[in-house]
Amino acid sequence: MSKKIGDVILDVKNISLSFGGVKALSDISFNVKEHEIRAIIGPNGAGKSSMLNCINGVYTPQQGSISFRGRTFDHMDSHEVATMGIARTFQNLALFKGMSVLDNIMTGRNLRMKSNIFLQALRIGPAEREEEMHRERVEQIIDFLEIQAYRKTPVGQLPYGLQKRVDLGRALALEPQMLLLDEPMAGMNVEEKQDMCRFVLDVNDEFGTTVVLIEHDMSVVMDISDRVVVLDYGKKIGDGAPDEVRQNEEVIRAYLGTSH
Repeated sequence: MSKKIGDVILDVKNISLSFGGVKALSDISFNVKEHEIRAIIGPNGAGKSSMLNCINGVYTPQQGSISFRGRTFDHMDSHEVATMGIARTFQNLALFKGMSVLDNIMTGRNLRMKSNIFLQALRIGPAEREEEMHRERVEQIIDFLEIQAYRKTPVGQLPYGLQKRVDLGRALALEPQMLLLDEPMAGMNVEEKQDMCRFVLDVNDEFGTTVVLIEHDMSVVMDISDRVVVLDYGKKIGDGAPDEVRQNEEVIRAYLGTSH
């Protein structure tokens, strides 16, 4: 059964971003529809991570606007982005290596905690009940990602593929409407990639989460994406269904031709 893709929920319009004299992004426009898996691809230095950084408020573009669910912003604010329901994983893992899997994923619940930090520290009254509720949600995520055996293990002791899974779990703990994944399969072996693909598809399918994905592995992109936008040297050179993009001459020259 084919999934139902909804209306546009993220609209990126004419985004330009420069660092000093270097143009990272030039007049980029594309949109993301509810419930789709939208891939952003392109060679190294194409501007893919810069684009995600504009969406989640790490960078402020010099030109253009971003709309999320009808609200338009000249620039996004990182905290506001998270509050609106956009979560992000990073290319370089930013996990707390000395903390357990469970505690790392719990940090993703912070925005959803209502009681003040003093009550949280003492774990009294409503704060204790609230923490139990959040912990229960985190346990569900741990089950979903099949990492029950490691829940008490310090993250730094886990193999790389499992650390990436914990990073995904922390993003899911926010219960996002949209998930931004920055090369979630980089550095993984074939088996780890297959697992991660399955989790991305399940997040999209079971939780109904919209996914925006940067990925270098073309076979992964072509297999799991609904639509693909292609960047090269900060410019958009292709946008469409995987099959359209695969046959786009400019894309073949810029990217596919070099890797196939």
